[in-house]
Amino acid sequence: MNAHRPVHRVAIVGTGTIGASWATHYLARGFDVTATDPAPTAETALRSYVEAAWDAAASIGLAPGASPDRLSFTADLRQAVADADFVQENAPERPELKVKLFADIDEATPPDAILASSSSGITMSVIQAECRRPERTVIGHPFNPPHIIPLVEVVGGTRTDPDTVRDVMAFYAAIGKKPVHLKKELPGHVANRIQVALYREVVYLVQEGVLDVADSDDAVSWGPGLRWGVMGPHLLWHLGGGEGGIQHFMETLMPRMVASWQDLGTPEFTPELQQTIVAGVLDEASGHSVDELADRRDAMLSALLAVRARHDSSAPGSTADPVTEEGA
Repeated sequence: MNAHRPVHRVAIVGTGTIGASWATHYLARGFDVTATDPAPTAETALRSYVEAAWDAAASIGLAPGASPDRLSFTADLRQAVADADFVQENAPERPELKVKLFADIDEATPPDAILASSSSGITMSVIQAECRRPERTVIGHPFNPPHIIPLVEVVGGTRTDPDTVRDVMAFYAAIGKKPVHLKKELPGHVANRIQVALYREVVYLVQEGVLDVADSDDAVSWGPGLRWGVMGPHLLWHLGGGEGGIQHFMETLMPRMVASWQDLGTPEFTPELQQTIVAGVLDEASGHSVDELADRRDAMLSALLAVRARHDSSAPGSTADPVTEEGA
């Protein structure tokens, strides 16, 4: 296969919430971005999103030359991707749609461009089925909203070249993301599976009357959620093991944790339980709109990322923040 071209121009295919957030991120990192979406109001909605999200993106850091003015839009898919170096696809989660869409993108893009899908559940082996150049296709699944949350899950399909995965990992890291390489494909990838497992237990506890909705949210966000914003579970268990670290934890505390797995619940998601959660969430929101709550979330996440950046930059062996590199 051809070596992948340096990335200067990014094409965004599909400009819903995820696509618009990705567009914001790439613009903030100093790229030229061409977006496409067949919806009649897509361009207006996209530009409104970027304008509203720009301050949050700027608070994390802008690359030299970063500007919303570097965004262009066309409803013509082939035109949008014709000179793209990197494509970030964000179409609806329907396998037949993505298979056809990727085949069309594959035909229209330069042969040395990389094609990445934001798919949250469909594997690349499925998506790349009709591509003539499947070796340059890969999953690059973000966490919402991509212009703030650094995580990207990267995993290839059965016909993806390992060099593509390597190059995509390097590219995402260079533009301020935190890519993780999944060595195996599985539905839902990894991060969604983790949060689904947690939410299943939360819903079970609500159904059993252990907690109401607001208290179950507090139990996560004011306890383990705060710690998870700093370290993952394995490192936290290492600290929990005291002087003996993870070895002591595994020998003395892990057996009790394993024994407790059988007590975890699987709720029966009835209409009544659904309505209990809906009513509880609306009460917890206290009349604030979704946009207002999202602004609050994004401001707090930006502040947390700033704190992490200060601590990471002062750590031994740290490197300069890559988000200042233009057109990385």
